[in-house]
Amino acid sequence: MPAARSTQFHSYTLRLAPALILVGLLAACGKDQPHGGGGGMPPPMVTYEAVTARDVPIDFEYVGQAAGSREVEIRARVNGIVDKRLYEEGARVKAGQTLFRIDPAPFAAAAAAADANVASADAALKKAERDYARLKPLIEAKAVSQQEFDNAASGLDIARAALKAAQAQARNTNIDLGYTDVRAPISGVVGRALKVEGALANAAGDSLLATMAQTDPIHVNFALSEADRAHVQSEVAAGTLKLPASGYSVKLKTSDGQWLKNPGKLDFSDYKADETTGAYASRAEFSNADNSLTPGQFVRVLLSGAQRPNAIAVPQRAVLDGPTGKFVYTVGTGKDGKPAAVPAPVVPGEWVRLDGKEPNGWVIKKGLKTGDKVIVDGMARIFFPFAPVVPMTAEEAAQAAAKQAAGTAPAAK
Repeated sequence: MPAARSTQFHSYTLRLAPALILVGLLAACGKDQPHGGGGGMPPPMVTYEAVTARDVPIDFEYVGQAAGSREVEIRARVNGIVDKRLYEEGARVKAGQTLFRIDPAPFAAAAAAADANVASADAALKKAERDYARLKPLIEAKAVSQQEFDNAASGLDIARAALKAAQAQARNTNIDLGYTDVRAPISGVVGRALKVEGALANAAGDSLLATMAQTDPIHVNFALSEADRAHVQSEVAAGTLKLPASGYSVKLKTSDGQWLKNPGKLDFSDYKADETTGAYASRAEFSNADNSLTPGQFVRVLLSGAQRPNAIAVPQRAVLDGPTGKFVYTVGTGKDGKPAAVPAPVVPGEWVRLDGKEPNGWVIKKGLKTGDKVIVDGMARIFFPFAPVVPMTAEEAAQAAAKQAAGTAPAAK
């Protein structure tokens, strides 16, 4: 025996000695004492629960990361100098709000020149229309040559085409002028500016000015490992696991242990595994009007709705660790025919939520059957296997405690 354990054992023996001497003296005086405890001590009272098979809810928990439901890049569409940044970095903006302004002067000049070209082409068209209208009755009277009339008709067609080209060029220059105001394509949060005022924006190359994301609703991405997916499929096929027909209910827990109020929905599950990780990507969507989640934040994803039909579950505190693994104490019969704490090796499964006063449970895959009486309270008073006990249900234990409290209470004056 190690020295520390030996010292503890002798200390415990010294503390227990006066009680043992007192019990011996009482026995010598003929006092009636309960039998069955070690060294003449009365057997301890324990509380048990009868095992029943029931449908147990099962939750699946994963690590997830929040991401914007829409993430976009803010890019310059024309070449020019960044004249001004018109938003606060990290702030929320509305769709259509101007974020950057590229120097509009050269584009305004080009638009004005294009408008002048339209006016010139329109004047040329009107002249061609007058020439054609003047020669048309003359050609009918054969007062002019066919060549002269054909030239007038061709001039009219050319003038019309020239006006259309000028108008198209004017629209193009006005579009470029409009692009000098770089606007938010969606409502959301804008990140830091990637170009400072005075920097050159190149539409054909270095055009990225900022990024932004829509955060309401917000997405949470997580992954299901190949082993977990195969395990779930095998249990569903065996009938030991039942998935929700209407889909999972999804909840989130933040890094500080707080549950997000609004439940979400599972809106994507990939049909193939990722080539690098071997995991199956999944995604849930949540309302985020209060901005409680931000893109990049790590959270715990809880999928609820699955069940284990006809499963056996016991309170977590009833499962103990022994030299050969997990076990529970059950109410059995000792050699003297009286109730005793009988150890039962078990194979536990998942931690689950139970109804009633004891919400934390443990599914037992092997080792227990319906009707077994599992000791759930008083295990600390069981010092060795098959120790005598006084078993009670929770109701009986409460009644006994109430009677004892009433018996020891001072009488009212």
